[in-house]
Amino acid sequence: MAIAATVPYLTLKAAWLGGSHLGIPDGSVLLDPGLSLPLLNALSLVMDSGVVLLALVLTRPRGLRVPAGLLTVPVFIATGLLTPITLGFPGQLLMAALGAGSDAAERAAREPFLDPWVFNVVYLGFMVQAVALAGLFVPYARQRWGRRWQGRLGERLPPSTGVVAGAAAVMALAVSAVYGYWGFGGMAGQNPTQIARYSSDAGVVSVVHAICALAAGVGSVWLARGGNRRARGPLALAWIGSSATLSWGVWLSLALLGAGSGPDERPTAATLLLYAAQMIIGLLATTVVTRFLAGRRAA
Repeated sequence: MAIAATVPYLTLKAAWLGGSHLGIPDGSVLLDPGLSLPLLNALSLVMDSGVVLLALVLTRPRGLRVPAGLLTVPVFIATGLLTPITLGFPGQLLMAALGAGSDAAERAAREPFLDPWVFNVVYLGFMVQAVALAGLFVPYARQRWGRRWQGRLGERLPPSTGVVAGAAAVMALAVSAVYGYWGFGGMAGQNPTQIARYSSDAGVVSVVHAICALAAGVGSVWLARGGNRRARGPLALAWIGSSATLSWGVWLSLALLGAGSGPDERPTAATLLLYAAQMIIGLLATTVVTRFLAGRRAA
């Protein structure tokens, strides 16, 4: 299922790299000349191809002998990139069903980007990938590393790790506040293009990024504090939150390479700081997760 779900996205990316305009309307920024968008298309094609390799590793007996780092890093990245889509796309559909989504006239007035069917097909494929990979990785992790994430949290982590977790939580509060403000229509700190493109769909995406940042902060604090709480809940929260916040901080920063150079399109200082803060939160929370798991291995 995971492999089959990659077919629509990989097909589109391969077609675009080959010069096809499938699903790209006239006037779209994706038709502008330059190297940044083809490079991003090539990178995303390679990344989604990794889902095929992950599915094979997680379903083959030899997969249990793959070095831990070669497996957990791609799974971490896949978790991070797919989680906001898995949360956000149903949220966007719900908003549309409730009548809060963009109407046809509003969509037509916006600058064209992609045909609507592209988002539906690709995002549905991403959701299937996320569910399928989770269904494969959890039993694999239980068989290979079950004792590290099952049971109780145990002793408090060293004070230095607590400081790292606290810093992640404080920064997460700030980032989630900004994303929440933007999600509900706030305009301060955005350029004219961002303001003009605001919609309920964009608002849902911002709220999801806020939730992921909070998950990274809260999960890392729980891990650092230890206690009698079962470990898998806080660990899952910190893993998902840190991976999503770090991965999307990096991806959004890379996407700025394809941004226009006009005065209305230039990223603001607030946007740059926000993406940098996402990456820092992700790195801090990942440090806590790593320290927690290393401690369980030593035990």
